[in-house]
Amino acid sequence: MSVSHPAWRTAAATGIAYLVALLALFVLLFIGPYVLFGV
Repeated sequence: MSVSHPAWRTAAATGIAYLVALLALFVLLFIGPYVLFGV
């Protein structure tokens, strides 16, 4: 395991960013219509 450049940290950051992007997409899909029809 390389201490200077841990691959697991990069993989974790990529995975977290991917999950956050998916979560944001679902939030937009579920809340978008409510906001659109609400306004």
